[in-house]
Order: sequence, then structure tokens, then C-alpha cells
Amino acid sequence: MEIPFLLKPIILFVVAVFLLRLTGRRSIAQMTIAQTVMIISIGAIIVEPFADKDIKKTIATATIYILLLIIFEVASFYMKWFKKLAVGNKIIIIQDGKFDEAKLKKLRLTKEEVLSRLRQEGIPKLEYVEEGTLESNGEFGFRLTPGAEPLRVQDMVYILNEVLSEDIKNRVNLTAEEIIKGKEKYKI
Repeated sequence: MEIPFLLKPIILFVVAVFLLRLTGRRSIAQMTIAQTVMIISIGAIIVEPFADKDIKKTIATATIYILLLIIFEVASFYMKWFKKLAVGNKIIIIQDGKFDEAKLKKLRLTKEEVLSRLRQEGIPKLEYVEEGTLESNGEFGFRLTPGAEPLRVQDMVYILNEVLSEDIKNRVNLTAEEIIKGKEKYKI
């Protein structure tokens, strides 16, 4: 039985989304060479049934794929069950400075990969992480323990205002914006 032309891209798109969902949550930047080759290959396989010299069919297929992508994104935004099915939810992989080894194994992530990402984010120790997640888009998210968060300009202004005497405050009276402007002006 021949599948109607307009139904082919819909079937292939849905199948491809769910097959890629099975491959894991890594973003393109985090994929190995083998994973990247697999993604490109699936793309080539999906396009193969439409490798036709008829430009109208090619345009129709591309239009259907774009519309399906929009439908998937809108459905994921408005329907939590669909988002969980098609995109997934964040997965907690670090809790209170300790790896959840079962989840790392299920996600096919090594401790070294996660520790590398921590270092890239400027987090020197696993113990500084209160909660670490693998987000649905393949990115890592980290919530640091109290005291391990970086010092922000607003924090420094608050500390200085609490420590300085009223006389000095009246003479200096710096706001966060003024400190930032001074930082830019003096290349601090």
C-alpha cells in the first residue's frame, strides 16, 4: 500500500522526533562524533523519500516539516503531558554535592563529563553544588550551596552600605549602576 505523499513527511517527522528522543539529551555541542554522524544520517534518511526533481514536492515537504515543528513547539508549551513525552523534563543528576549514579548511567553521562562542565562554569568543587540538573535541551543547570555563589555587584553595594558609617555613605553614596560605570571607565 502506497502512503499518500502529504502523509509521508508527517509520519517521518514524528518517528524521527521520537527516535532522536531515545538517543539522549545532549545538545549538539555536547555530542560525540558518532552521535553527530547518527543525527546527520537520520536527517538524510528522512529526506530520502522526497529526493525528487519536482520542486513543488520539495517545497511542500519542507513546509510540512516546518509546520510540524511549530505544532510540536506549541503543543509542548501548552500541554505538559506532550512536553514530557516529546521533550522531557529536567533530570536531577547532583543532589547536595553528590552524583545520582543511577541517573548518570541511565543518561549515559560520565562523572568526568559533568565535572568538566562544572569547571567550565567556574565551579571548582562538586560539594558546592546543591542541585545539578540536565535540562530538557541538553544543557546543564546548577544551583550552588549558600556561600558558594559568586559575589554580585549588588551584593557588594549592600555589604559596603551596611559596613560604612553614615558620614562616609553620604560622601560616597555609590549605587550599583555607578560602580558598574566606574568599572567600565577604569577597566577594572
